Amino acid sequence: MTTLIRGGTVVTAEQTFRADVLCENGKIAAIGENLDIPTGAQIIDAGGQYVMPGGIDPHTHMQLPFMGTVASEDFYTGTAAAMAGGTTSIIDFVIPDPEQNIMEAYKTWREWAKKSTADYGFHVAITWWDDSVAKDMGTLVREEGVNSFKHFMAYKGAIMADDEILYNSFSRSLALGAMPTVHAENGELVFQLQKKLLEEGITGPEGHPLSRPPAAEGEAANRALRLAEVIGVPLYIVHVSASDALEEIKRARGAGQRVYGEVLAGHLTIDDSVYRDTDFTAAAAHVMSPPFRSKEHQAALWKGLQGGALHTTATDHCCFCADQKAMGKDNFAQIPNGCAGVEDRMSVLWTHGVNTGRLTPSEFVAITSANAARIFNIYPQKGVVAVGADADLVVWDPELSKTISVKTHHQNVDYNVFEGMTVKGLASHTLSRGVLTWKDGDLRAVKGAGQYVKRPAYPAPFDALAKRAALHKPRAVKRS
Repeated sequence: MTTLIRGGTVVTAEQTFRADVLCENGKIAAIGENLDIPTGAQIIDAGGQYVMPGGIDPHTHMQLPFMGTVASEDFYTGTAAAMAGGTTSIIDFVIPDPEQNIMEAYKTWREWAKKSTADYGFHVAITWWDDSVAKDMGTLVREEGVNSFKHFMAYKGAIMADDEILYNSFSRSLALGAMPTVHAENGELVFQLQKKLLEEGITGPEGHPLSRPPAAEGEAANRALRLAEVIGVPLYIVHVSASDALEEIKRARGAGQRVYGEVLAGHLTIDDSVYRDTDFTAAAAHVMSPPFRSKEHQAALWKGLQGGALHTTATDHCCFCADQKAMGKDNFAQIPNGCAGVEDRMSVLWTHGVNTGRLTPSEFVAITSANAARIFNIYPQKGVVAVGADADLVVWDPELSKTISVKTHHQNVDYNVFEGMTVKGLASHTLSRGVLTWKDGDLRAVKGAGQYVKRPAYPAPFDALAKRAALHKPRAVKRS
């Protein structure tokens, strides 16, 4: 299919300019003023609008089995909703059970993802360790195009990675040219605080943030960063929610470490007052980890994003409906953790970032697309409007507005954490590899149209750093 986007203002992470954009065979074929119209081409009038790279959400959990249930959003419904909001690619997570063969888990997630309408990739979680895990990490990097491994420092008794696992996996990642990522919360502290609060009779959703204080996040971020410093491997910290963790990132970057921070649209715009709602269903809907924080932390996160200490924005999109959240009616620790947002991330960030003057349009592109593509090594295939790049594009109308509501969203969940928020700046058209998937409110997503995107291992700085890997050779540990 040939599509010509005419009369728009192209925005990349580096520059803004007026140009037409021609898409052919899934790629951007030409960019320039007054391009000739090819015979039979589909024309999109982008006058008065921006033409930007489609959003990349580097943190989603579609169809995730978790806490005794399964997320309500599958790879089709979730990526279709993403298209409605201007996001054209996701990086989801393979999360093996402890002792489960990680290649087996990877194949399961790949099968689930065949329904995706958007392009996708995977981070793979390391939840246990022995020689087979080290071997399979090599297979994933060299043959499957996985270049990042996730480590949950929380969820004791389930998928939590202790320091021994972190050390071995970080070291193996360095040798392979892969990026370790961490969910930074002190799992032991959270576990003990949960027990204490429940013993004191605090069983409702208000106990959730009390059991996961900012200090628990800050300590875990510092520990992961110190391990990465000793081993010599770069580190990506997901969903930074507290100034405590942000300060650790700033300290490490100031000392010359390669560390990248991710922040969620929700953590930038929703505060912890939601947990004090007397309606259990409303409060439980917001239970995710790390929890939403006070406005003081929100202000710090915005400054971190503006100042370059935080690099990407995501959603941690992981949907559980009201009946699933009710599993924790009498015990907040049993409320399935997760919120939606993949459809609304772009509009929320434009409204609260660009429209407030916190971000320029080019900075918006950087934090919603280009930086993720660069960090996870798929740039310039993704994340840029340039000849030869995938024609993943969003035509963005800065004058369009709506009020976000569960009644009108496309996400497969019965609440919306942004409910009632009026946003200005929306996708009028979304293109995935040059094919229109969203046009003026008409969702045209096709199940199974998404492609798996391999992400190559990193060349530098890993080539030099990997020479040190022999000093940190992963040690086989088989737990009984």
